[in-house]
Amino acid sequence: MQQTDQIIVTGASGALGSLVVDELLRRVPAERVVAVTRVPARLTALTGRGVTVRHGDYDDPASLRSAFRGASRLLLVSSPELDPARRSAQHRAAVDAARHVAVGAVAYTSFLGADTDATGLTEAHHATERAIEASGLPYTLLRHPFYSDAFLDAGLRAAVAAGEVTSSTGGQGLNTALRRDLAEAAAVVLTGAGHLGRGYDLTGPLWTYPELAAVLTALTGTPVRHREVPAQPGAMGWLHGLARSGALRRQTGDLAGLLGRAPVPLRQAVAEALAHPAP
Repeated sequence: MQQTDQIIVTGASGALGSLVVDELLRRVPAERVVAVTRVPARLTALTGRGVTVRHGDYDDPASLRSAFRGASRLLLVSSPELDPARRSAQHRAAVDAARHVAVGAVAYTSFLGADTDATGLTEAHHATERAIEASGLPYTLLRHPFYSDAFLDAGLRAAVAAGEVTSSTGGQGLNTALRRDLAEAAAVVLTGAGHLGRGYDLTGPLWTYPELAAVLTALTGTPVRHREVPAQPGAMGWLHGLARSGALRRQTGDLAGLLGRAPVPLRQAVAEALAHPAP
């Protein structure tokens, strides 16, 4: 194996990055996979599986140049930083490091709408897409929806116990996708051909809270109804507001196309969430 055959994943100790590494290990030899994280001690289990673990911090450009050396493909997982200016700066540092060490190609986990909207949630993603395009590096843009995992979790058991699920979505659909489907799509791009210069708008199957109540009823045998409530403060209330406005109804075939199958449907995702031990 040549050093330049390596596939490097940033944020490899995070919820998405760790799933991408697992998917890569199903497709390529472990010695080709490099996991980059701010705290390498968190990934000692990967070292035991033959994966190279490197230190890389978005706030330390020198560490990124060292971490990215030898990459034929690099997955730049977006920073969890919430401030758009700082997040954009972190991503620019990563793109600059990739260009400095002549990475073969970059895939970036962007967000739906970032190609056309430079405000709010997509501000940093839009800036990063433009920086990648201007870098001269071959690239693929993976525009994610919101994660289904944030809505369909072990907390659904409480809804079953209460006999109802509540939302302020107005019955509108949500095009969320499971992290594991998005991780698999990333691994497909990182190990396959024909993806360079493309932007994929990834959406999962559209679902509604009334449908969620019906699925909970069918799976548990306990009647569960949906009740519409006034908009609530906080992150989930904001997400419900987006859904109510129709902003989360967009559908494309890009995720299914990359997976070669339909994304995980609502019933299966709910069944798995119910089976997961409560925290």
